[in-house]
Amino acid sequence: MEFLLKESIIEERTITQLQESMEKGELTSKELVMYYLYKIAKYDQDGPRINSILEINPDAIFIAEGLDHERKMKGSRGVLHGIPILLKDNIETKDNMHTSAGTLALEQYVGKKDAFLVERLRQAGAVILGKANMTELANGMSSKMWVGYSSRGGQVVNPYGSEFFVGGSSTGSAAAVASNFTAAAIGTETDGSILSPAVQHSVVGIKPTTGLISRTGIIPFTYSQDTAGPMARTVEDAAILLGMLTGVDSEDPATYKSEGMFNGDYTHFLDEQGLKGTRIGVFTQVTEDSFMPGEYDEALFQQAIQIMQSAGAKMIVDIDLPSLHREWSWSVNYYELKHSLENFLNHLPAHFPVHSIRELIEFNRESPERTLKYGQDKLEIRGELTNTLRESNYLLAKLEDLYYAREKGIDEAIETYQLDAILFPAYVGSTICAKAGYPSIALPAGYMENGRPFGITLASGAFTEGTLIKLGYAFEKAGGFRRRPLFS
Repeated sequence: MEFLLKESIIEERTITQLQESMEKGELTSKELVMYYLYKIAKYDQDGPRINSILEINPDAIFIAEGLDHERKMKGSRGVLHGIPILLKDNIETKDNMHTSAGTLALEQYVGKKDAFLVERLRQAGAVILGKANMTELANGMSSKMWVGYSSRGGQVVNPYGSEFFVGGSSTGSAAAVASNFTAAAIGTETDGSILSPAVQHSVVGIKPTTGLISRTGIIPFTYSQDTAGPMARTVEDAAILLGMLTGVDSEDPATYKSEGMFNGDYTHFLDEQGLKGTRIGVFTQVTEDSFMPGEYDEALFQQAIQIMQSAGAKMIVDIDLPSLHREWSWSVNYYELKHSLENFLNHLPAHFPVHSIRELIEFNRESPERTLKYGQDKLEIRGELTNTLRESNYLLAKLEDLYYAREKGIDEAIETYQLDAILFPAYVGSTICAKAGYPSIALPAGYMENGRPFGITLASGAFTEGTLIKLGYAFEKAGGFRRRPLFS
């Protein structure tokens, strides 16, 4: 198998480096796809059994061959031409793959058309390699469910150590990227679902401004907070992918405000001196309850602060962000999941076993040994809610979320301290950013003594992805933290 001889020009290589190898004739897209399939067979489905992959695109090799032929005949479409990309299993594709959000009830569902972001990737020449495992229903199933688990796919394992937390719900996307099973991946986030697994797997994750990337064709969780985002091994790769995903979608009102605000190419923000002259607020008001056991390392967080300061940033330590720890209402998540998922299920073809949350609950009860390992209490609570989005507690929670997360939260902190961004340990700021609909970037920031990855996140105001990429890139270059899992 000659493609195995290409390991030195594939492992840990950036998208740009892979593209350069293909342009030079050192590598083909077909060889790249075959190499990743080999890695998946050896390490994801065998060996340490990372279990990050839920389904492989049966046409991936054919698509790669076609793109190799196109390169010879017409030239490259651009930086993603022939590059394999994984999708989280809640992102629809119109091909021979299924989209199930990790559920057994939807394991035979095939999308009627590509999600808007998938259309963008295909136009750019990407090879959709497969679907990544995820926390079932984006963690809308059970309060006892371990993140990274789905009834259809089983449990994702952290490649840095099976005993380490995996984060969710874009767990498979993060684990696959970390393990070099793909060039990059797409995750989705409602609250922490990109940032958390990125931190746990020592990869870069960008949770963009809500509306920067279309939600069309993604099995929904909420209307207010859902967004897709890139997950990659480097800030450069995440920036490349982000630019390919943006655009106004006539079918998604959330994207209308992004017109004139997005960049088709975020690589312009890649600047090794990007931290110089910036002001970064450091949020330090954290408690043990802010983290999973063993997740926080004070020395590594202080090291990250020092690196940014040495790179020219003014670090304003211990900024006040009182709304971050307020007792948030979760009515928006509960009512919007009920409404959005119910609408999705209602539009499924007639032959499907479920067309409502109530029917989904009953489907799971019929095969509890397969579908209810952790129960379905979250789903049952939502199943009892009304489906009108007119309830007083829902409407007030929606307004309060925006007010306290934006005006009295991130916006106020940025204005008060004149900040370019706010630095959080791990993904502590995920909830306030999610409720504000504001962007964050997760970055590798070292490893603990036991080898567990540690990460940080930077956040800022609406449509500041370029700023976060600039800061993140400079930090990445100054720190050089990422290392691949040992089994690789």
